[in-house]
Amino acid sequence: MIKDFRTLASWGVVLAATATAVTATIGATTGGPPNPSPADPQPRPTAGQEETQAGPRTTERRRIATSVLGRDFQFTLTALRSQTDPLAASLRLQVFTFKDGAWRESDRALVGKADSWFWFPLTGRHAVCEFSTSGTEPAPVAVSVLITPSVGCSPTENFRIDNGQITPV
Repeated sequence: MIKDFRTLASWGVVLAATATAVTATIGATTGGPPNPSPADPQPRPTAGQEETQAGPRTTERRRIATSVLGRDFQFTLTALRSQTDPLAASLRLQVFTFKDGAWRESDRALVGKADSWFWFPLTGRHAVCEFSTSGTEPAPVAVSVLITPSVGCSPTENFRIDNGQITPV
């Protein structure tokens, strides 16, 4: 019984010490001087000044669909993030032909207008609603992508590929 009493007494001391430490911590956070601001090694421009960059900013790209028709044509849809609006994007259709043992770009065109798509739906899951291609000459290509999940898919844009050159239909 004395052994149990010593154990309980030691726990009581620990509990009392813990309660005192908690009280001291709470008291320190409710009063006293405010915390100092962290040192900022990178100066920021003030009002009226412009930020300068070391070099030209590269455009973020993401390939969202590819279709290969034998060794004749390869089609790709690529999302290009806007340089001016981080939420906007452009959609590019590229045509490649197989020449001299490698795929070479033969033409490219924008699907819709420049920066007319939203970046996140265009690069997210289920972004491509329709991307159909055919190996006939002239090759028809149909493209429809997600505008937003709540709005749904865009109207289908049709193109014709004649000798590797894109023509809107």
